[in-house]
Amino acid sequence: MPENDRARRARGHRTDWMALFSGLLFLVSGIIFVSVPDVEATIMLPVLLGGLGLAGLVAILGKVVRRR
Repeated sequence: MPENDRARRARGHRTDWMALFSGLLFLVSGIIFVSVPDVEATIMLPVLLGGLGLAGLVAILGKVVRRR
């Protein structure tokens, strides 16, 4: 096995922050949408889109910090 592959496997994998936060956002919004019947979709859609934007911002900042 080449030396680069060993070093890469020993180090582990990098966290995909966008996927992690997006999954958590959809999970939480689904739980809220099912458990609170009074919540309207017109309220949940902007919250969901804003959360995806925030997750994207965190992913970009994580990539910038990782490069340093």
